[in-house]
Amino acid sequence: MKTVRLTMAQALLAFLDNQYVSVDGRESKFVRGVMGIFGHGNVTGIGEALERAPGELQYVQGKNEQGMVHAATAFAKQSNRLQIYACTSSIGPGALNMVTAAATATVNRIPVLLLPGDNFASRQPDPVLQQLEVASDYTVSAADAFKPVSRYWDRIVRPEQLMTAAQQVMRVLTDPADTGAVTLALPQDVQAEAYDYPAEFFAKRVHRIDRRPPSKEALQLAASLVAEAKRPLIIAGGGVHYSDATQELREFAEALGIPVAETQAGKSALPWNHPLNLGAIGVTGSLSANLQAKEADLIIGVGTRYSDFTTSSKSAFRFGETKVLSINANGSDAAKLGGTALTADAREGLTALRETLTAQGYRTAYDAGVLESRKREWDAEVDRLYAEEHPDGLSQTRALGVINETIEPSSVVVCAAGSLPGDLHRVWRSSEPKTYHMEYGFSCMGYEVSGAFGAALAEPEREVYALVGDGGYLMLHSELVTSLQENRKITVLLFDNHGFQCIHNLQRGHGSDGFGNEFRYRSQQTGRLTGDYMPIDFAAHARSLGAKAYKAGNAEELREALRLAKAETISTLIEIPVVPGTNTSGYESWWRVDVPEVSVSDKVAEAHGAMKAKIREAGPY
Repeated sequence: MKTVRLTMAQALLAFLDNQYVSVDGRESKFVRGVMGIFGHGNVTGIGEALERAPGELQYVQGKNEQGMVHAATAFAKQSNRLQIYACTSSIGPGALNMVTAAATATVNRIPVLLLPGDNFASRQPDPVLQQLEVASDYTVSAADAFKPVSRYWDRIVRPEQLMTAAQQVMRVLTDPADTGAVTLALPQDVQAEAYDYPAEFFAKRVHRIDRRPPSKEALQLAASLVAEAKRPLIIAGGGVHYSDATQELREFAEALGIPVAETQAGKSALPWNHPLNLGAIGVTGSLSANLQAKEADLIIGVGTRYSDFTTSSKSAFRFGETKVLSINANGSDAAKLGGTALTADAREGLTALRETLTAQGYRTAYDAGVLESRKREWDAEVDRLYAEEHPDGLSQTRALGVINETIEPSSVVVCAAGSLPGDLHRVWRSSEPKTYHMEYGFSCMGYEVSGAFGAALAEPEREVYALVGDGGYLMLHSELVTSLQENRKITVLLFDNHGFQCIHNLQRGHGSDGFGNEFRYRSQQTGRLTGDYMPIDFAAHARSLGAKAYKAGNAEELREALRLAKAETISTLIEIPVVPGTNTSGYESWWRVDVPEVSVSDKVAEAHGAMKAKIREAGPY
């Protein structure tokens, strides 16, 4: 048997460099490269391998470990999970910085490979710098923190263990139903240890991502359920995009006359102006979709995990009366809400179900005029929000309207947290698939700038815009520098509303007078953060990092700034002051946030009573 003597780190990179995936006969390289920040836990192991023998793997230098993993996650999401970057860090704090982003990837069902450095397997130099010592269990290290947020976790304590672990890594990363963050903890001494690996370990491997078809029995059951429905509603989730099933969704809806509502991950599956697209569903949903959901006798979920925002904390449908059918590759998601599961690839499931129902002559009993009226009324409401003027300055919905009407329809908008996701879900008009990139599974504040960089890596031919609040930008903006370094232009649209206004609004809506959520100076009189707003020059900050920057205080200035930003060749930031509290809310939605049962405030007690009443209306599942 022919062997190749390599260190474990060199062997890992050589293996990753030869992994490919094949879908529908189209083959592509799976691992684009490695993002990393070096320290004593990885610089002489993986660092040496990347320097001396990277193969075709591209090294991207991160600036913050969490930020680089967000970028890798966004890259894989924008690539429909068919290509990834691995991420390497040192031990201790460098590794732990990746945990939040690992959870973000796993919750969103996005593949990302994490390679944190780990303590010495030999234990000879214990305790080393940044080592976490657990006296009760010396096998525990900082890398164990990845276990609950990883779909697969392993520690390589002997170089030959890599061969079996690597195969498990690829199994999970390429599994549409079980993918997420995968962690290989790499002790720093083992990274540098050599082993005579079989040459075949480094041969090209093609992982075929099979489209799971529905079983005959499950298909018949699903078809009978739809055939009985008079007013079904489709909820399109992220699985529609990952399965590349947007055309099949459209054909399914049109053939059977079923309206469509979109989750945050599913948005842009249908063009906003398609007559059957009723818009966003749930807590951040449109009035048209939410009203239709309350009247539906069947919910057909496609590639959705039914988060509380999708179901309005299980108050969106008439639980007990409305039936649920779920088309999903993930069995656990398909089984949610006590419904009927059609466990299958979204594209295969939609195609098979459409063909079966068409053969039966099925068509919904909807009055086309009612659907048209609801959609027309919602479109008029969005027009109103886009044109809404505010006496104190630029409203958030007005700014979004200007942006939506100015940038190219093929542009990608990236967002994750704050009040912007709610407004974008409701009012943003997407004309093309994969132009709405929202991380709302974990809603991880700080994803926005990093995510935009990752999306730009995946699709450099598109303009990519990060829509982020001042709170999210302050929390994490490090990969703006990386976008400059890699010459991958992004445009950051920074909405400055002086704080965490989304939670400020939520707080005040549940009995609070507002506390601790605005960026204000501490008051000498009250001793609390109730002084003047803190003036922060975000445009100047971006310029100091090497980016271009503009400020836009009104609609006309914003249009001009967008025009100038598009003409720039490097990453650009536009600072947009908006009036706090000018975001959208309501539209027949509810989100369960428990309120104290006992309080000195009458407003809190009243909010608690309202919460209990809504809980009684919610479903049991």
